[in-house]
Amino acid sequence: MSKHFMPRASLVALMAARPAGIVGSVRSEANVDAAKLEKLLNDVNAEVKRVGDEVKQTAEQALQQSKDAGKITDEVKAKADELLTAQSKLNDAQQKITGRLEQLETRNTDLEQRLASRRGGNGNDAVKSLGQMVAESEDVKNFTTKMGAKGTVRITVQNAITSATGSAGDLIVPQRETEIIGIPRRQMTIRQLLQVGRTTSNSVEYARMVSRTNNAGVVAENTLKPESDYVWEQADAPVRTIAHWVPVSRNAMDDIPQLQGEIDGELRYGLDLAEENEILKGDGTGQHLDGLVPNATAYAPAFAPADETDIDTLRLALLQASLAEYAADGIVIHPTRWAKIELTKDGEQRYVFANVIQMAGPQLWGRPVIATQAMDEDEFLTGAFRMAAKIYDRMDVEVLISSEDRDNFVKNMLTVRAEKRLALAIRRAAALVTGEFAG
Repeated sequence: MSKHFMPRASLVALMAARPAGIVGSVRSEANVDAAKLEKLLNDVNAEVKRVGDEVKQTAEQALQQSKDAGKITDEVKAKADELLTAQSKLNDAQQKITGRLEQLETRNTDLEQRLASRRGGNGNDAVKSLGQMVAESEDVKNFTTKMGAKGTVRITVQNAITSATGSAGDLIVPQRETEIIGIPRRQMTIRQLLQVGRTTSNSVEYARMVSRTNNAGVVAENTLKPESDYVWEQADAPVRTIAHWVPVSRNAMDDIPQLQGEIDGELRYGLDLAEENEILKGDGTGQHLDGLVPNATAYAPAFAPADETDIDTLRLALLQASLAEYAADGIVIHPTRWAKIELTKDGEQRYVFANVIQMAGPQLWGRPVIATQAMDEDEFLTGAFRMAAKIYDRMDVEVLISSEDRDNFVKNMLTVRAEKRLALAIRRAAALVTGEFAG
């Protein structure tokens, strides 16, 4: 009994083997590596077994004394109390070391899984965390294996913050612009050439002269005066409806403030685009407008100039309108054809009529030029537009939103509809001249 082992002192001695610290290690809370903890646990387990044996031996001794003398000596009591206390402390230490080992094993498993997932997509180019760099450092390995995890080791790592995933990449938030970027829209130009009025009916009736026989002349006194002859006809311009619609989710309309304005603008633009095409080339069948080009007079030049150019052709068309007693006030052609005319040069590479430095606006022969893709590249239209035709607006553009359309209510959808109504009256068809460019 004189060689009693002090378990508390032994435990303190064993725990003193912990390294003083690892500077820069993200795993410093573990204090010791797994190998060191396992050795410490083995020592504690051995001490627990030895103390348990002594407790058993002391208990047997106390039982024997109780049988022989009827009581237990104070020495046996003191030793039993001391052994039981030491056994309790050793059990606590055993549990703590076992828990610490399990924590280290879990961290190592997580670290291996993260490394495997990062290397799986980008090879060895994936960004390493600070803990990975410390764990893979040769200095740390030497510290634990060669130095026995005693003392201090300093680890220097290079881990720049970048925009890559695994660094600061997940913190980058894209900037959101509230403006909705649309596609280009054609500039509407034909309506501005015509007279514009209004109507409250579904059609516009008017009378137009179809022929004139003018026999006015000088006469002698008391003689029969000559008779002239004029013929009119009644014409009708029915009001036509141009409309379209688009389905929209109520959630989208509520969540995107700019969306309603964009849809409104796009629907209005669609109506204007269809209107311009109808005004120019509507064939008058069905619900189509009776347009300008189908009603215009075919181009018939008064003479054929030598080496006729596009500029010559347009001048002869203006002449044709003038000979019909209509003063032309505009020219409508395709933008590409107008660019070719502007680039016309003489034999010395000088522009024929265009001044590239000073241009007040697209004009040719003193008349404004309207360049629109509603015309084909090889055709033109000219004449006295304000005298030739008139637009009667019956209803301005109307945009309505409704949920009462088919199954919109149960699907939480909206129908946005836009429409306009107008009539086009061709009052003087001879005031317009249309044709195709030579070649």
